Amino acid sequence: VPDVYLEKYVESPRHIEFQILGDQFGSVVHLGERECSIQRRHQKLIEESPSPALTEKMRRKMGNIVVDAAKAVQYTNAGTFEFLMDPDGRFYFMETNARLQVEHPVTEMVTGIDIVKTQIRIAAGERLPWKQSEIRFTGHALECRVNAEDPETFVPSPGLIQVFSGPGGPGVRIDTFAHSECTISPYYDSMIAKIIVHGRDRSEAIARMRRVLDMTVVEGIKTSIPLHRRIIDDPDFQA
Repeated sequence: VPDVYLEKYVESPRHIEFQILGDQFGSVVHLGERECSIQRRHQKLIEESPSPALTEKMRRKMGNIVVDAAKAVQYTNAGTFEFLMDPDGRFYFMETNARLQVEHPVTEMVTGIDIVKTQIRIAAGERLPWKQSEIRFTGHALECRVNAEDPETFVPSPGLIQVFSGPGGPGVRIDTFAHSECTISPYYDSMIAKIIVHGRDRSEAIARMRRVLDMTVVEGIKTSIPLHRRIIDDPDFQA
């Protein structure tokens, strides 16, 4: 008998994911969610935490679900449970990423927890030092992935970076290997930096990100920074 496989189509979805940590003794905590809906060809461009779309009630419900799921499979490590959310707030499980993710800094900014350090400690056989009730969320964080590509055509832009200057200041973090006189290879992923900002609320984080994008200087190659500026200034994104 022939089979038919049906898959639900979610219109206008949001990409919501929950960060978890699980140790070798059965303890699991979640570090809240990240919203990663701003994408191009299923590649994330901007991530933020918390999601502007989740209520506290939804956050608690989803958090309990991912913690129970991780415990059920005796999950050990940092990891992420990824979901699509429809406009009515219904969630659909996509996958679990059993690793650290590019967007982990936004979670670190709002929780104050070093996920990389915790991951190493878990691997060394240590217990998680927190209960779920001790995880605190403060403010709002945004991350822009800076790629070495033309911001209009998205054609890769490898080559020699002649000038690389990223600003600092309160609530600003730039994770990068790039520097002046650095050559960007055409053979690997085009991401050259992550710009992460933290603010008291979403509007302050957006204002801070706008300032950092305006002040970041990369000469010699094209980058996606102008695209990020346009997205950050878009009324739909701000709303």
